[in-house]
Amino acid sequence: MTTRDSKGPDLQHSLTLLWAGRSRGRRGPRPKLTVAQIADAAVRIADVDGLEALSMQRIAAELGYSTMSIYNHIPSKDLLLEVVADIAAGQPPELDNTRDFRHAVRQWVGALWTGFRTRPWLLRVPLDHAPIGPNQLAWLDRLLQPLLTAGLVGGEARAAALHLTAVVRGTAQISMDMTSAHKTADGSPHNEAELAHALAELIDPHAYPALTAVHAAETASGHSGPERADGEVLPVELSFGVDRFLDGIENWVAAKTRRADRG
Repeated sequence: MTTRDSKGPDLQHSLTLLWAGRSRGRRGPRPKLTVAQIADAAVRIADVDGLEALSMQRIAAELGYSTMSIYNHIPSKDLLLEVVADIAAGQPPELDNTRDFRHAVRQWVGALWTGFRTRPWLLRVPLDHAPIGPNQLAWLDRLLQPLLTAGLVGGEARAAALHLTAVVRGTAQISMDMTSAHKTADGSPHNEAELAHALAELIDPHAYPALTAVHAAETASGHSGPERADGEVLPVELSFGVDRFLDGIENWVAAKTRRADRG
């Protein structure tokens, strides 16, 4: 997330704000108001009232400063959201064993999924470029470790990490949108049994033969809820997709090794 104008993203300004306070060798008195303080206040507001409630005026009131003071540190709402997203992401999980790359990747996926469920407003922050914030880079670095251990190299590992991040983010976005859309009058979401019953009455097996077959199989198995994976609760569709992706990585690395041995 960066400033948007005809010249494109202001990446240098983003870097300066995202890494504020991390420069070495800087001397002189510490400023009374910092970018980190502003970002922390913004996270508190978003956690309570959502991203829509976030404004420079609200942050200024929260911290007891003027709105202009906030703008003097972070000159645009776009740059503010970029810094806030990085701060809210926090530090990635410590992976139990990166040598067991499947376990490590699923543990990372579970932590990211939990983060989106805890702070769903993060999914509303647009992404304008690759991660460049310290926390976001830490998450990427942590995921790259088991992927490199699995045998991926260079751009292969980065591409796999990007895909896994997109899968978790996309699944979390769909889950949040569906939960928000299916609210009863008292604000409680419909349960799976109610939705399954409604679909059973609406789906015409002649018009939707494949969907009917899948729905019938799910109903018969009764396996449509969340699944515990490496200490985290994941929806079945996310867990299944991640596992099949990891199967593909293992097969790809094995095939590449066989080709190298023959060559």
